[in-house]
Formats: sequence, C-alpha cells, structure tokens
Amino acid sequence: MSITTLSQTAALPVEARLAMQQVNPARFMDMLQRLATFGAVPGGGVAREALTISELEARRWLCSRFSAPHYRWYMDDAANLFLRRAGLADALTPVMTGSHIDTQPVGGWLDGAYGVVAGMELFLALDDAGIRTQRPLELVIWTNEEGSRFSPGAMGSSAFADPTRLADFLPVTDAGGERFEQARDAARQATPAATSRALGRPVHAYLEAHIEQGPVLEDGGFQLGIVTGIQGVRWFEISVTGVSAHAGTTPLAARHDALMSAAQLISRLGEMAAARQDPALRFTVGRLEVSPGSINTIADRVTFTIDLRHPEEAVLAEMEALIRQTVEAKTGACGYALRSLMRRPPTRFDKAVIETVAAAVSATGAPACRLGSGAFHDAMYLADVCPTAMLFVPSHKGISHNPAEDTAEADLVAGVRALAGAVITLATPANALQSTPN
Repeated sequence: MSITTLSQTAALPVEARLAMQQVNPARFMDMLQRLATFGAVPGGGVAREALTISELEARRWLCSRFSAPHYRWYMDDAANLFLRRAGLADALTPVMTGSHIDTQPVGGWLDGAYGVVAGMELFLALDDAGIRTQRPLELVIWTNEEGSRFSPGAMGSSAFADPTRLADFLPVTDAGGERFEQARDAARQATPAATSRALGRPVHAYLEAHIEQGPVLEDGGFQLGIVTGIQGVRWFEISVTGVSAHAGTTPLAARHDALMSAAQLISRLGEMAAARQDPALRFTVGRLEVSPGSINTIADRVTFTIDLRHPEEAVLAEMEALIRQTVEAKTGACGYALRSLMRRPPTRFDKAVIETVAAAVSATGAPACRLGSGAFHDAMYLADVCPTAMLFVPSHKGISHNPAEDTAEADLVAGVRALAGAVITLATPANALQSTPN
C-alpha cells in the first residue's frame, strides 16, 4: 500500500478545536477498559461474538451511559444500534461515526471497540463544552462486522447500505443452529432503550476510527493515519477431484490423488503471485478441506480457498486471469474447478472527508501519514451511500485479532481528539461537503 506524507491543511472551526480540548483521557480510557470486561477471557483477550449474551450486555451498558434529553437510542432491522445526538437543525442528514463491538471467537480489546468508545467520548466532550452542532450526530454500533458467528461479516453495515441484502442474512445460522433472525430478535428484546428504526437512510458523511491492525504506523513512527481507501478483494474456491483408494495397495503411478495435485497447484499459484514482486499484492490460501480425511486413504476431493487483495482493480483482474489460466492448464488424472465466492472493488474514500480528517489530525500536532487499509471495515459499505473516510491509530507490533492486541494510550487519545475535530467540522454548515446534498 502506498503511503504519502501529511500535507498542510485548512484550519478547523472554533467549535471543533474547543471540543478537541475537552476530550477527557481518563474518562475515555475508563470506558474503553470497562467495555473490555464484557466477554473478557481469563488470561487476556475478549470473547464477544455478535449478538451473544456478552455483546448484548455490552450494548445495554452503552445505552445506560446516555440518557439526557438530546440523546435517543435506535435499532434497525439488522440490529445496528444508533445513538443520535440532536442537532440545532435536526432535520438535516446526520454525520455518523462508529464501528463494531463484536470480536473474533477470542480477539483483542480494541478492534472495533475503539471506534465506538471514541465516538462516546466525542459526544461527552461536546456536552462538557456546551456545544450543539448544527447537524445531528449519530454513533453507530454495527452488527456482526467480524463474521465469526454468522457469515458473511459486516452484515449490519452492508444491509444498511443495501437493505435488500437483509433477506439473505436472516436465515443464516451459527455453529449451534441459531438463525441470525432469532439473534436479531433477541437483541431487540434485550435493548428496550432503543426505539425501532427503518433499515438504511440518508447520511451526510461517515467517519470511522479504528486501530490499524498492521505495522505501518508503528514502523514509521506515526501516531495517526489518514486512510485514503480500502484495497479490493476477490475470493475463490478451487476444487480438485480424484479417486479414493487404499494407501497401502495403490501404486504411485496409478493414483488419482486429489491432495497431491492440490498441493502442486497451490505451490504453482503461490510462485506465480511471488513472481510479480508487487509489495501491495496479497495472496492467501486460507482454508484446505480434504475428503475423506483418513490417514490410510488417498484423497478423492480437496477444496481450498484463495483470498486475493490489491488496491488496484486492474491488478486484481490480471491476477484472476492468471489464476484461471493456471487452473485450466493443469493436466493429469484429477479434475479441477474454480468458483468465485466474492469480489469487492477497491474502495476510494471521499476526498473532502479525507481532507477534513487531515485538518483535524494536523491540529493535534501528532506525527501522521496517509495510507490505505488492507483489512475490511464497515466504512467500506458506508462509502457506497455517503462521503466516507477512516482514521487509524497504531497497533503494537501490528498485532490484531489476538489477545496481545494493544495501542499506547497517547495514540488512542490523539485519535479521539482528531475524530472530534473532523466530525464537528463535517457537522458545521460552513464546512458542508460540496458533493453531498442537504
């Protein structure tokens, strides 16, 4: 991913600078650490998968923190949870910030949670400063971003961007057979503070704060990152079909060994990707399934997956063509088939929102850079419906989805201040986005 140094940016509104000064580090860290207790695992880490008891308890705790008259809680048909802070011109479309609080089966304490608690602190800082923004503000907790309980991930944000997707998500089951629809309905019952709201609606702008989940910021000595986009991805499943036979009696020359053929194909594909010498290319074989899976039986079927990522759509297309050619060119006794599972073009964040983030980052005085995201985020889907950007803080040693996930307190606080400056600027009519109606 390319990185560019931060350029000089325009000044922020007075209200934005005042709110940045009102950010309370002790309060913010206390809320962040409190959220980490929901689903905390002895010895470290957090187990808080989407819409489980621990996540519902965390949601109720979040609701308990805001009850003043200018706040309202809402939940939509995908179980996305919204906290709305009324604006002086409350009929205007809102500026939205947030992330998710669900985790991997055992994940870290910051992934997603940081962006949610940063939004909470932003709202409380505004209260302390006595500031009411012109546009309403909304903090959102997206449902099932991780996808570790229900597949696919980012169900909430993708359904918000395109409500027709919800019908496909509702019957999806978790490992225990519970449907997403059942879990969604349980979330509604468990969150009485939230009024029902329709799925999907106009948004003026969306800004998501997140840990980087990679080493770029830390390696470069940067406290903050202005995210310019998310790289594109294509997922494939390749099936290799052979013939099962006895491992002890079948000569090597007579075998139709699906596993050996799959291993050779994986090696060829990996070498092909490496030969491009493209530092932005990501090629991963992440799942390998072998049938019948017996120690003394030759495999008759193997399926494996490919996760292909790059910030340029043209490179993704070239790589897909090479993968297909390599699969089709395989000769021998086994059969081969390739199936496309998912494709998402690179996400380009809105230039005006990026520059607003850059201005807020500059005002913090923190060392910063611009970079792209290698990981998916809910912002990827919000970019389909409104001007969007992201703000990163460093991840210690680039670790994420792991109990060792961590970020220095000074970096976390700098990110909250930058988020506050950017969100308030976006909610100020004099700084309205030229590309956005209303």
